[in-house]
Amino acid sequence: MNIFLLLAAALLIIIVLLRFKIPIGACMLASGIFIWALRSASPISLLQAAYEMLTLPRTYDIIFALYFVMCLEIELRLSGALTDMVKALRRMCSDVKILLAAMPAFLGLLPSVGGARFSAPIVEELSASLKLSPEHKAAINFWFRHLFEFSSPIIPGMIMACSIAGVTFGEFISHLCWLTVAAVAIGWLILIRPIKVPHEKKSVESAAEIRHERNGLILALLPVAAVFMVVVFGGLSASASTGLIVAIWVVVLKAVNRGVGVRKIFLGAFDWKMTLNICCILYFIQLLDVTEVLGEIVAAFQASPLPVPVIIACVSLIIGVLTGMSQGHVAIVMPIVAAMGTSDLQLAGVAMAFGVAGQMLTPTHVCLIVTIDYFHADLLRTLKPILLAEIILLTIFSAYTFATWSP
Repeated sequence: MNIFLLLAAALLIIIVLLRFKIPIGACMLASGIFIWALRSASPISLLQAAYEMLTLPRTYDIIFALYFVMCLEIELRLSGALTDMVKALRRMCSDVKILLAAMPAFLGLLPSVGGARFSAPIVEELSASLKLSPEHKAAINFWFRHLFEFSSPIIPGMIMACSIAGVTFGEFISHLCWLTVAAVAIGWLILIRPIKVPHEKKSVESAAEIRHERNGLILALLPVAAVFMVVVFGGLSASASTGLIVAIWVVVLKAVNRGVGVRKIFLGAFDWKMTLNICCILYFIQLLDVTEVLGEIVAAFQASPLPVPVIIACVSLIIGVLTGMSQGHVAIVMPIVAAMGTSDLQLAGVAMAFGVAGQMLTPTHVCLIVTIDYFHADLLRTLKPILLAEIILLTIFSAYTFATWSP
């Protein structure tokens, strides 16, 4: 069976099952089994994919990073720091629209797997007085969380891309940083501008209340900054860094009379449904690897008569959709860019822009799944504005790249 027909059929299976309200993990598992049945049908392949998934450090880093992010969210929510932070921010910036975009964007600077789970409750708190659907809130959280994929030197995909393609951080970020600005503008027009904000009377707060809210703001932002510092300068994984800060914050909150019970934190954060969904998605990705689907996609495009930039764009987009992570499309496509030898910076930019677009439009993206799970939103309805935004962004990028391409 033609590889692209196979992928189209696998995608159709996911869409149909989602329409029947089947959990996303089961949808991805069914799609993966379908691909396996047509490509291999060997029980050894199923076992190999399971073994690789269970022995990859990435699997446990993702699961434990998500778990500890939820622990931290429980700490801040039950201690009142999250509510106080929102109140303090509303007092400093009266425009809730700006805060709805700014808070997920700010937290997006933190290179944590599934970190959208941390910004989601802040979006929920900020939008409490607004009549927004779960899908609208989920789309806001997901889109603005990923603005810095093109301009942050600490995003894992950016680090890998520069290393493999042989370009410097300064060159690559200078080449792509305007996409972050464009993504802000597009996201604002599609997701933020249509929001109707009801008029609210400003409440008069005492000096003690203001001070309490400022303390909450500090207690909410400090752990995020601490995780950032530990990941970047301490060299620890996302899961280890977040777990360390969670443990420290148990003590800190108790010291400032905002203590939260340890049992509530560590038992309340366990979500077996989401963990199962994540495991199914990771198993799906390993099935693609053991059945050699990813390699065949690359080979099919390399053998085609299409121009090199078009090949790079198509491969990056498809691999981004299939893997749902920047490291996935970068690890597969950037070596091809490096092997081309010419116009590395421009080709690397094409690969990055289209790869990120692919990972923003797929249920294999962990941040999307945890966002959908938190807001109890419909996946396909959440993706509609994201798809529109990506079409606009890629159209602008493609036109600019075509106009400025130097052979």
